[in-house]
Amino acid sequence: MPVHRVHPDVSVLSDSLEVPGIGHIPANAFVLHAAQPVVVDTGLGLPDRDFLRTLSTALDPADVRWIWLTHPDRDHTGGIFALLDAAPQARVVTTFVGAGIMSTEHPLPMDRIFLLNPGQSLDVGDRTLTAFRPPLFDNPATVGFFDDRTGVCFSSDCFGGPMPSAELAEGPDARDLAPEGLHDAQVFWASVDSVWLENVDARKFQDSWQLLRERAPELVLSTHLPAASGITGRMIDTLSAVAGLAPFVGPDQAALEQLLAGFEPAGSP
Repeated sequence: MPVHRVHPDVSVLSDSLEVPGIGHIPANAFVLHAAQPVVVDTGLGLPDRDFLRTLSTALDPADVRWIWLTHPDRDHTGGIFALLDAAPQARVVTTFVGAGIMSTEHPLPMDRIFLLNPGQSLDVGDRTLTAFRPPLFDNPATVGFFDDRTGVCFSSDCFGGPMPSAELAEGPDARDLAPEGLHDAQVFWASVDSVWLENVDARKFQDSWQLLRERAPELVLSTHLPAASGITGRMIDTLSAVAGLAPFVGPDQAALEQLLAGFEPAGSP
């Protein structure tokens, strides 16, 4: 897991997962180097990942004061309990729904939770973090935020896009992919991650991007995209036009059996 310092106040803990037929999906976590340090999401929950070891190259885990859980999907919670053990003063920023979803498998300790809804703010010592619901999401508990000191936007799954290689997926800059490639990747990811798009009202969906247009963050940090600097307007233009997008439909059982048959050793019955 490479670590990229993409802003004086932000480190990206980069990872990715290859999904056949989709590509290499970035799976980032972040460190906001605030007066009260904030870790945003905690990576994949795979046995060969060591989130704390990677985090320690950017920050002593014991110094973490806040763990902002953008939503409780497994690709965002991999290291959360190890980090809670290593950071005794840290609290998890989530929503009532987010805490509830976590409770169905491994409950968060109630005295370590800080509930925050979209539109509310959190003071982390030298800056204020303002929560918002990104226009694209796959989980009802999703809450991103704006860093009101730097203007950086942490967008959770929104703005994501699979990359053609692990090197690009774990790289420091989304602009390393050609503009047309990035456009197609983000539209495709919207069809995978936000399958409800085919049923939305186009005008209301356009309106949901207004806050991002007004804030106009120079740097957007998505869990599923390398850091995106200087292209926010272009990305908003791409994704605000996807109302009515047909959802991705993956392979069915017959396709899976055909794929598996191709792996059978020669001479098998």
